[in-house]
Amino acid sequence: MRAAVFNAYGPPDVVHVAEVDKPAPGDDELLVKVHATTVNRTDCAYRSARQFVLRFWTGLSRPTKRPVLGTEFAGEVEAVGSSVTSFSPGDRVFGYVEGTFGAHAQYLTIPEDGSLAVIPADLTYEEAAPATEGSHYALSSLLRAKVCSGQDVLVNGATGAIGSAAVQLLTAAGVRVSAVCGTPDLELVRGLGADKVVDYTAGDFTDDERQYDIVFDAVGRSSFGRCRRLLKPGGIYVSSELGPWLQNAILSLVTPIAGRSFDRKKVVFPFPEIDQAMVRRFARLMESGAFRPVIDRRYPLDDIVEAYKYVETGQKIGSVVIVVDHASRPG
Repeated sequence: MRAAVFNAYGPPDVVHVAEVDKPAPGDDELLVKVHATTVNRTDCAYRSARQFVLRFWTGLSRPTKRPVLGTEFAGEVEAVGSSVTSFSPGDRVFGYVEGTFGAHAQYLTIPEDGSLAVIPADLTYEEAAPATEGSHYALSSLLRAKVCSGQDVLVNGATGAIGSAAVQLLTAAGVRVSAVCGTPDLELVRGLGADKVVDYTAGDFTDDERQYDIVFDAVGRSSFGRCRRLLKPGGIYVSSELGPWLQNAILSLVTPIAGRSFDRKKVVFPFPEIDQAMVRRFARLMESGAFRPVIDRRYPLDDIVEAYKYVETGQKIGSVVIVVDHASRPG
């Protein structure tokens, strides 16, 4: 089968498409014929391995353990192991495979109890593929902040995969959403359900006179210090990033203890988790129309290096989808 392989850590050019062995499912696994996947910030992080700790999953000096990346997928179940009962050949499924990876390929295997679900009938593979990475980061953050219906929440970075998912998830939960984005995307974000849209190119969003129960920085480009004035007493700041010098993780320990010193305003830091129940939740939301992943661009698997380069510009809106071709090739 064909797959996007990387044999060294570094820039996008370390990735190339090559022939590799097709995996075989174990007794408790599915073999999925991948029709669409994505390139996202998780893939970029593992490919560059600038954070050395990531190499414990892929290989210390070279990515020998996981030469094929890809965390999100959508495809058709081609075969199942002898003990599998929940899925059958022909099922259309989508899911998330960070850790084992392998979605940047024509086929992958995933355990029956892995992070996957059946694709709603009205969605294509390309529409379903980007439904898990940004959304699970968003949902993990919102759950950690204990978001409730009727609250006021500000989302900074509302056009990325995380931010665009957060706006939709909050709207579905009955939350009043203010969202920060650039001028070209104001109407897009309104269409996602935001009650108020703030154009960051027109001024500093932290100058807003309004206060919020929660500020969610979905791009990690702000800080508790800058956003503190936006929070109501007892309000919560949560970010998708650790921040400089791991400040968000440290403040998540300090601010709850300090209490009155911060007017009971505090930082919480999520540890993103995803399982089959969460993926099924996303499937139900997509089926109801409450959530649809935003797609910026599509690339064929052969152009995956260009997809990586575009993602790393930091300018993408929503997700970048990779279309996996299964047509036979000469030679």
